[in-house]
Amino acid sequence: MSESSGPAHRPSAVAGPWSVPVLFRERRPRVVVKADLLPAVSVLGTLTLLSFPLAFAWSRLAPPERVRIVDADGTQGALELESWHRFDDLAIFGFLLLGLGIVVGVVVWLLRERRGPVVFLAAVLGVALAGALAMLLGVGWANSHYAISSPPALGSVIELAPRLESWWVLLTGPLGVSIAYSLLATWNGRDDLGRRLG
Repeated sequence: MSESSGPAHRPSAVAGPWSVPVLFRERRPRVVVKADLLPAVSVLGTLTLLSFPLAFAWSRLAPPERVRIVDADGTQGALELESWHRFDDLAIFGFLLLGLGIVVGVVVWLLRERRGPVVFLAAVLGVALAGALAMLLGVGWANSHYAISSPPALGSVIELAPRLESWWVLLTGPLGVSIAYSLLATWNGRDDLGRRLG
């Protein structure tokens, strides 16, 4: 006589996540690419136009460097502490670009239905491009603003146009966008970043 078989072995109802039916698993939102491409191009183009006011503001705010004409052939001699303005010119441009990046990061975040990496990357590239164009335009406008119409006399003090001597300053704009957008995304805490209005 065979041993009486007990009740059939059934898997525990509280098994691991592999026992959860697929229909009831939470579906994580995916990155939207196609729908965000046209808005991303619009963001990129709009931000490029910001290079004009940025360049104009820098060309008027950046201080010139004053030098003295020490020879009849136009040789320039540095005045005390005036060479510091070369750093001032760079710092002013960096702070302007950083502020622009922070404002752009917040404004792009407010485009609720387009939140995500596609528009974020467009904002980063747009601010970087705007900064590069503003750097070229600003130096040109500053040169025309401080142009010397006639040869300076011996012993006179002239003002040299502001200049930007490092391209590394262009990193401040994308940094501002990244900081602002990342902080807002972290504070939001939703998987879809709140894209769905419902």
